Amino acid sequence: MRNANSATDFTYAQSVTIIYNHMPKRNSLNQMRIIDFRSDTVTLPTDQMRDAMASAEVGDDVMGEDPTVNQLEGMAAEIFNKESALLLPSGTMGNLVAILSQCQRGDEFIVGNWSHIFRAEAAGFSVLGGVAVQPLLNAPRGMINSHQLEQAIHPNDPHYPITTLLALENTNVYCGGTILTCEDIKALAEVTKSYGIRIHLDGSRIFNAAVALDVKVSDLVKDVDTVNFCLSKGLSAPLGSILCGTHETIQRARRWRKMLGGGMRQAGVFAAAGIVAMETMVDRLAIDHINARKFAIGLSTIPGIDIDPGKFPTNIMFPKILSRSAKSLADSIELKGIKVRVVSDNMWRIVTHSGICETDIDYALDVIRTIFDDQVDS
Repeated sequence: MRNANSATDFTYAQSVTIIYNHMPKRNSLNQMRIIDFRSDTVTLPTDQMRDAMASAEVGDDVMGEDPTVNQLEGMAAEIFNKESALLLPSGTMGNLVAILSQCQRGDEFIVGNWSHIFRAEAAGFSVLGGVAVQPLLNAPRGMINSHQLEQAIHPNDPHYPITTLLALENTNVYCGGTILTCEDIKALAEVTKSYGIRIHLDGSRIFNAAVALDVKVSDLVKDVDTVNFCLSKGLSAPLGSILCGTHETIQRARRWRKMLGGGMRQAGVFAAAGIVAMETMVDRLAIDHINARKFAIGLSTIPGIDIDPGKFPTNIMFPKILSRSAKSLADSIELKGIKVRVVSDNMWRIVTHSGICETDIDYALDVIRTIFDDQVDS
């Protein structure tokens, strides 16, 4: 297996070749060129993944008898240096079972106010688990202040819920794909350990962080108790998320997965794609970061767009649209095949991924620049 934790320097020519081999081929010369920057969730499985899925050895995973799932879970536990791992259908379920497995009803966990768990997972921890949440202010790059964290931990008093868990996110999507370093997490872990509080890491894009920092992913998670990462974003598998932790925690998580309806039978069909994803798609994340940087720099030269490329270190960016409707401009560029996500009246979200190559960046910049120039002239 290739080293799944190292960053690799790619030339643009290499990036075009590598990504082209992973991209779906267009059916017709007359078909509109579609470039989808809305999310890395739109990635498609590679031919190698499809071949692995077709030939996967399978069994009943709920009974623990699917050999391909067992192989994938063992691989994940080894790479993350955790005792055990569990395959789940989605990242949201992975985060949910991690919280439910480490908090009792009436407990509380602390989380950043710009975290995906707090903002975009339907408060499942409260609805289904009776777990309270205390959000703390995220710094612009997704960090939580260690002093504020300590102040937020409740004393042993019957008036308050018991603070049981801290939930972090790396990379932080709402902060722009920002990164927590090993030192950042260690500083927070020093606080939590002194109070007997566990740490869960929403590592949906943790490999992006590891590649950007050029560190082993196991080093990034050594101070957390559980970590959940996605196979279906930058790694381009069709579905799946994996939760890693101790044997005891993963056994509880397995029970919660079944209770939530996430128990899968011949899941080796999907696990096979996950194995290929972890073996072949990690190092190439560096290409996504290169393309995102090029796109951000290009956007920064267009009058009417406000973006600081230095604030977006991985594959996610949030350009501001000045004095115009972000929605109307998004509609205009979509007519030319460019899709972005509109997140507010004056902001887009753009994400690069394995379906985007350097020539797509060039084309998108030309389209956006032309439309901006046309609206200025009109």
